[in-house]
Amino acid sequence: MLKQNKVELYWLILSCCSLVILIIVGGLTRLTDSGLSITNWQIFSGIIPPLSNNEWIKYFNLYKQIPEFKQLNFDMSLGQFKIIFWWEYAHRILARLTVVIFFIPFIILLIKKKINKKKILLSFIVSTLFFIQGFFGWYMVKSGLINNVDVSHFRLSLHLITALIIYSLIFWLLLNCENDLIKFRFNLVNYGLIILLFMSYVQIIFGAFVSGLDAGLIYQTWPLMNENFIAEEIQIKFIASYSSLSEHAYVQFYHRMLAYFLILIFLYIYIKNINLKALNILYLNIILIAIIFQVILGILTLVSGLNIILASLHQIGSILLISSILLALYKLNVKIN
Repeated sequence: MLKQNKVELYWLILSCCSLVILIIVGGLTRLTDSGLSITNWQIFSGIIPPLSNNEWIKYFNLYKQIPEFKQLNFDMSLGQFKIIFWWEYAHRILARLTVVIFFIPFIILLIKKKINKKKILLSFIVSTLFFIQGFFGWYMVKSGLINNVDVSHFRLSLHLITALIIYSLIFWLLLNCENDLIKFRFNLVNYGLIILLFMSYVQIIFGAFVSGLDAGLIYQTWPLMNENFIAEEIQIKFIASYSSLSEHAYVQFYHRMLAYFLILIFLYIYIKNINLKALNILYLNIILIAIIFQVILGILTLVSGLNIILASLHQIGSILLISSILLALYKLNVKIN
């Protein structure tokens, strides 16, 4: 491999790894209800955490002004506040670090003309999305500072899916590190994988809805929702309505049904392409393993009463699923370029 490609390889690997860690910490910040502990957004001064007891009290007093404290955590001590503060602080610092890890080397490689011209546009898109994502993060936090005890599940899903799109683009650059960006053949397997990828993003959005609404705290049984396949409170006439996207039972039902739909899409792709060469079918098998892993984790997370470790692993599973689909798309097309 050329030295130029090695530098690009290390840059993209580090960017992917830091982004995965950021997404995991972001998920844990949500799962520990820590996301509203820092009530202001200071790009530069916010890098320095509280260093004295007076500074801690200042941050704590700011937190005391929001509905989450007044309605839910009114008996929280300063020591307990510090725990949730550090989760949100870590998330924000990792976000800044991840931007630096991607953006600074990109600018250096760009100036030195050591990045493939066809990848420059995609790298610019990633850089732009990083900065937009910072706004989305604050836009999400703001929704929980005035009238609500939680952030908007719509804004939460926007923040998460943008992070996963950024990851997907960087991972795609990583896969194409040794060559130009590949071109797709127009065939059934490619169409199927692209649809599977798109529906995986949709499923992740609904997963964020479930998390944001705490919709996993009801109907903690599987395969039935208590004693019914469709929960009793769900009315067919309201399915797919906008208002249903804010109802706990409906959102959990959608998340379940989308999981089944994803499995059916993949099985169709798999059966239709079972005669692929052994090396190519390997990449479909990797997707199969990722789907099985993700489904099992989803079920265990639900029936465990939303165990934080299982819920975090479930989120990691979504990253693995997206990665496996992108890997298959790359490997099944790279040889024709």
